[in-house]
This record gives sequence, C-alpha cells and structure tokens, in this order.
Amino acid sequence: MYRHHIKRTNRYYFSPRKIRVRLLFWGSAVIIGAVAAAFAILSQHSDEQFYHLYQNHPYIAYVLPPFGLAFIAWLTRRFFQGCEGSGIPQAIAALEMRQHHLRAKVLSLKVAVGKIFLTCLGLLSGASIGREGPTVHVGASIMYSLRHIAPFRSKNMTHNLILAGGAAGISAAFNTPLAGIMFAIEEMSRRFDKKTSSALIISVVLAGLMALAILGDYTYFGVSSATLPLSSAWLAVILCGVIGGLLGGLFSTSLIMGTQKLAPFALRRPVLLAFTCGIFITLFGIAGEGMTYGTGYEAAKHLVEGGEASLAFPLLKMLATIASYLSGIPGGIFAPSLSVGAGLGANLALLMPDAPATALIMLGMVGYFTGVVQTPITAFIIVMEMNADSSMLLPLMATALIAKGVSHLVCPVPIYQALAEAYLQKTEQKN
Repeated sequence: MYRHHIKRTNRYYFSPRKIRVRLLFWGSAVIIGAVAAAFAILSQHSDEQFYHLYQNHPYIAYVLPPFGLAFIAWLTRRFFQGCEGSGIPQAIAALEMRQHHLRAKVLSLKVAVGKIFLTCLGLLSGASIGREGPTVHVGASIMYSLRHIAPFRSKNMTHNLILAGGAAGISAAFNTPLAGIMFAIEEMSRRFDKKTSSALIISVVLAGLMALAILGDYTYFGVSSATLPLSSAWLAVILCGVIGGLLGGLFSTSLIMGTQKLAPFALRRPVLLAFTCGIFITLFGIAGEGMTYGTGYEAAKHLVEGGEASLAFPLLKMLATIASYLSGIPGGIFAPSLSVGAGLGANLALLMPDAPATALIMLGMVGYFTGVVQTPITAFIIVMEMNADSSMLLPLMATALIAKGVSHLVCPVPIYQALAEAYLQKTEQKN
C-alpha cells in the first residue's frame, strides 16, 4: 500500500506533463522578472528625461503633454489595441473571459511590448502615470502567451497562468514578493485556491529574485526609521485613515464615473480626448511647479527624506492623475497614488507638529493608497518595506483598515473590479 502510494506520487510529480507545467510557470516567472526590471529602467529613464527637459526647456515641456498624449492615443488605437489604461482591469477581465480569441486580444506578447513602449512614451510626455499596473498586465500577458509550452486539460490552468503572471509582475515591480502574493489574493482573484497557491508563490518569488538580481536591493521611496509616540499615534491614524480613505474613494469614483461618461466620446475621438487631457496635465504641472508630472517617485522620496512641497501638491497630483487616466493612454495609478498620499501626510503633519512628519507621510501613503485600490494588506506591505522600525507596523495596519472602510462607503465597488466589469462588458458588446 505504501509503495503503491509512493509510485503514484512519483508518477504525479515527475510525469513529463507536470514537469512541462512547472517549467512553464518557473521559466515564465524568470522572464517576467527580467522584463519588469528592464521596464523599470526604461520608465525611470523616460521620467528623468522629461524632468531634464522641463528644467532646461520649460516651454517645450509645456507643449509636450497634449501632443505627446494625442500621439500615444493614435498609436494605441492604430497598432496596440488592448494596451489602454492601467492593465490591471484588463488582466482581471481576462480571468472572466470564456472565449479564447477575446482573451488573446488582451493578453499577448504584442500587448506586452506595446504596454512597455507606450507607458514609457507617456512618461516621456509628462503624464502622471506609473508602471506597476502595466507590469501586472505585461506579466499576465507573458505567462499566458507561453502556455503552448505545456498543453493542459485543466479548466483552471488558464486562470492560474493569468493570476501567477500578474502576481509575478507586481512582485517584480515593487521588489516585494509578499505584496505580489497578497495583491493576487486581494485584488485579482478575491479568493485563494490551494491548487493555485504553490505555483503562484513560486512564480512570485522567482520573478522578484530575478528583478532583484538585475536592479539590486532598493526601495522606491527611500528608507525611514520614523517612529510614532503612542500619545499621538491614535489621532494620526484616525486622520490619515479617514481623510486618506475619503479622498482615495473620491478619486476612484471620479475615474469610474469619468470613464463611463467619456466612453462614447473616447470611442469616436480618442486623439482629441487625449490632447485635451494633456492640456490639463500641463496646467496642473505649471501650478504645481513641475512636481505633478511623471510617476511621483521623486516627489514622494523628497517628502519622505524631509523635503517640502506646496500645500496644493496632493490635490494637483490627484487631478493630473485623473486627467492622465481619462486620456485613455497606457499607464497605472499605483505610484502617483502613493505620491499623493505622501503629500497628504505632509499636509496633515502641519496639524500635528509634535509628531514626526515622516511618520505622518507614511500613514498618508497607506491611507490614500488603500482608499484608492481598497487592498489594505497590499498597501500596508508596500509601505512597510520603507520602515526599519517595527513600532510603525500597528499604526500602518490600523490606518489601512480605517481607510478601507471609509473608501468603501464612498466607492462601494473597488476601482479595478468596476473598471474590469466595464471593460468586459464593452469587449463582449463589440464581439
């Protein structure tokens, strides 16, 4: 009986088909990690080039957003359909698609290449976008496109490939494998299947290690050793949780409603819509003295390290991100949202002069980011990586949970779920 069980187990784990499936997941994860690292380098270079242009030739930088976004919208419609938007709603929608030809339009190597190229072009044009959401789309596209390596019979394998690819993408993008796992559970699938868990975890770790090997050990927004005294922690948590959750929920609602309202016009005149949004991005950039352009990494890092920003920065950055997303060009909202949260925390720190400003900035990042995406554990993990003091863990976690509750009152359906449902409905109507 025991020997029979061992033989059956060996046949299960070491069969040629099982080995091909593992090679598919593991090999794809390594590729995703390398591609995500290259994407990070290219996007950072594009961001820096725009700021260099802004500092040396500001009038050219003012003209670039409208014309640049219009050109990207034309390229997207003409050559790279399926690349528009963040990429996370598309990956979530692909999980629900039943027809292969529809899924192949959303997840393909052409889409992955287009997503990277157009997102970098958007950053070069000054758009307030991030690369994290697009990296999820790229990861899911790569993993799904390589499925022919190991033909499968299981109906769940397609779901597993997309889920593992997206999780590997977020892991490599943020250099936080744990965040990749939690994001897949919290956002992309809203459930945790034990049959998926091992493949997902291994893929996430391999992708994260590959990105780490190329980029080195880093944190996007710097490292802080801030602590928060218990006497002021409760007030800071409530302020950042409630205000961050409220503003994040309003931001998500504006994107959901704006996307719905502009959908007919975007279908008829996508280039004109992008051009108009680019004009607003320029106006917000002028008002924000250039800090609202791009990903927001430098602005957030500047605040975390003790720098100052105008009181209007978080509002202007939020508006610039709304304009960038509604333009329809490829680009995510992760990094800009964390930047807005940092500005919000810096403003709230003025109300609490006895509390360390850096601690309030971190709480603001967690509160606003959670309010936007409604994934409190993912938000907590991403910001937790910045801090070297364990005393901040409880305030960060409490802020995330409060923000989630407040945001849900304002925006009952999480933004990515709402956008995925709208995208799925639009795709099915076309076909």
